[in-house]
Amino acid sequence: MAEVGILIIDDDIVSQRALKNVLDSEGWRVRIVPLVSAAMLELASGQWSLVIVNVAMTDVRGPLFNILKDLAQGDADALEGAEVDAARPKRIRVLFLVPLLAARDAQPILEKEGLPYLLKPYHLHDFLEKVGELLVEAGVLADPIRSMGDFSPSNRKRRGLRSAQRGKRSSMFASRDDYQMSEEELLEWERTEEEERKKREKELEDRKHL
Repeated sequence: MAEVGILIIDDDIVSQRALKNVLDSEGWRVRIVPLVSAAMLELASGQWSLVIVNVAMTDVRGPLFNILKDLAQGDADALEGAEVDAARPKRIRVLFLVPLLAARDAQPILEKEGLPYLLKPYHLHDFLEKVGELLVEAGVLADPIRSMGDFSPSNRKRRGLRSAQRGKRSSMFASRDDYQMSEEELLEWERTEEEERKKREKELEDRKHL
């Protein structure tokens, strides 16, 4: 399998951090670009297996959207001038994230063109499943991610996916049917986990000096 490289095109700080925290935990190479001009340069490099883009940053009739649409639809010639490398995935896949305010204009176009997208806020389960499916299509992941349980124990440890409320739920994400974790909630949970970790470390250090 080729290296997994994920390009995030987003100018929302909260969204950037939440996405990068989740994707970094898999050991994937993740880069964030908050500017359309920088995004065009990164796309031309041909280094990415998957592009995750905030559709609000694109004009749905503009050049960036058209390039991403062609890539999402499997047009290998969308990136003129990009060097061909046999080690790179045969296809660059694209996932459009659609904020509520952009949905009225963007969603009909995305559906008409058959482009993969998620409306925000979204379930992290759904996000990871969609990312997994697209990486399989890109040829850099052997099997799609179907649930949080598909993550290896070491990855779950690195990501800190322990129960947010022990005894109440088996996972911080819980069931897709009864719980939705927004990006803001994910970041708040991570801050709480970090504070608890530091507290435990301090308690252990204090015990050593007793």
